[in-house]
This record gives sequence, structure tokens and C-alpha cells, in this order.
Amino acid sequence: MALISLGRSVNFQVTVLKILVSYPDGFAVMEDLKRDMAILATSGRDWADRTKRLAARAPGLDIFSQGLVERISGGWMITAKGRDVLELMEGRPAAPEPIQMTSADEATGSVSAPAPVPPLRQPADRAKRRRERRERRREARERARANAS
Repeated sequence: MALISLGRSVNFQVTVLKILVSYPDGFAVMEDLKRDMAILATSGRDWADRTKRLAARAPGLDIFSQGLVERISGGWMITAKGRDVLELMEGRPAAPEPIQMTSADEATGSVSAPAPVPPLRQPADRAKRRRERRERRREARERARANAS
């Protein structure tokens, strides 16, 4: 089976974890897993870059020997340990911590401000880069046509 022969790649293993965690019960039959893999493999550089970043955080990842994924009746299922490892790789806390107020804070009703969150890349930046790439491709086609004649 081609899907299993790719299993040695850490990027592949990260992709398997991401696919399985997207299913409500964490279980996917092989046909669904293959279909989702094909979609992600052809989705472009964004996915490849993302899996490389996540894989860099877990260089010794082996989803089967570490008990992160189980083979069950024609499919694969992510385990609780697999979910935890994926959350660690993504740098997300497992559950939000409740804010504990001290007695002095309760008396005044003040709560300290949370740490600032770094801004996400704006969609406008992505659209601008896309437009620039299209423009460069158009110019290259025009140059090629001019050189061909």
C-alpha cells in the first residue's frame, strides 16, 4: 500500500495526525485518509511549510511505535496521547487556564491585562503576494512570446 510506504517521513506522520484529529472521533478509514492526503499533498506550499515547521518540533516522531495512532479495522485512529503530542507541536495549551483572583484583586475587582498577542499575517498580505506572482508570470509569458517571434 503506497500510503504506508510513505510512513517513515515525519511530514507524512504530522499530516496523518492533522487529518485524524479533524475527524470527530479521530478515526478515518483508509480510503478517507488517502483522499485527504491527496488533497493536502496537492494544496501547495502552505501545507508543506506548515508540516515542516511542526515536524521540526518533533524530530523523532513515530506515530505507531509511540502509540499516537492505532490501526483499527480498516482505518487509523488518533489516541489521546496523539492529540496531546499534536497540541504540543502546535504550541497550543491543552485547556485554557482559569484566572485566579487574589483577595486584593477581588476587593478592587481588578484583573491584570493579558499579554499582547502577536498579530497574524493579514489576508491582504497574501492577496498582494498573489497579485505580484500573477503579474510576474504574465510578464514572463509576454517575454517568452516576444522571444519566440
